[in-house]
Amino acid sequence: MTGFVLGSASPARLQVLRSAGLDPVVRISDVDEDAIAAALPADTPPAGVVTALAEAKARTVAAALSADAAAADRNPAAPDLQGVLAAPASRLIDDCVVVGCDSMLLVDGVLQGKPHTPEVARARWAEMAGRSADLLTGHCVLRLRDGAIVADARDCSTTTVHFAEPEPAELDAYIATGEPLQVAGAFTLDGMGGWFVDRIDGDPSSVIGIGLPLLRRLLGEVGVGIAQLWVGAQLRADAVG
Repeated sequence: MTGFVLGSASPARLQVLRSAGLDPVVRISDVDEDAIAAALPADTPPAGVVTALAEAKARTVAAALSADAAAADRNPAAPDLQGVLAAPASRLIDDCVVVGCDSMLLVDGVLQGKPHTPEVARARWAEMAGRSADLLTGHCVLRLRDGAIVADARDCSTTTVHFAEPEPAELDAYIATGEPLQVAGAFTLDGMGGWFVDRIDGDPSSVIGIGLPLLRRLLGEVGVGIAQLWVGAQLRADAVG
């Protein structure tokens, strides 16, 4: 049974996968995104930046899984830092896929990540209100067998987002919720920010953070079909139940 590991703390990505019939194991990569982006060559295209970040997250999680498995071999009863028994973690890397993603909004040729502060979020909305921008989501899929990476695939999806113009009071209230501070581009499609998106051209799941059409293709490139992941998710659910 092939396991599925999501290398992301994003609840939106997790919900997309759960709604699509999967039951991912979540491992947070905790990489320094700014440092990784700064180390890339200056001429790296925007799609290359988000894809490199996605790959860094996936490889960090894959390395952590291998370390967990090694610890499990030494002490099968010890819980790991994720709150999951180490022995199942050891079995997981017998055969699993690790998926990393990173999203950024491309506005006037400049990539924008999470604003983090109300001031930056307000400045971002001043730039993009009433305009269109491209949401880029990098994806990386690693296939692990016996703790080693045996196949990998990566690509970027691009979806054009057409923004409305929030009234000043609406924008104040939205920023006050805190939602736009921790999401790429200072907006969500599946949350309160959806009120201010007129339409999109492309894949909605990619805007939420993980593109199902692209992910399905990348999984196929590493030899994993959606049907077998559905079966694996059902088996896990039955075991828990």
